[in-house]
Amino acid sequence: MPQTLTDTAVRGAKPADKPQKLFDGGGLFLFVAPSGTKSWRWKYRFQGR
Repeated sequence: MPQTLTDTAVRGAKPADKPQKLFDGGGLFLFVAPSGTKSWRWKYRFQGR
């Protein structure tokens, strides 16, 4: 079963010295920058690249 991020986990994510990636499953993850900016990103491959 894929891991899922809860609303509480997303809101509680704190910035650290280095960027963090909190994975939600299926390539989707929450990127937390050292400045505190949070953004959703999607890791994918197209034609093996």
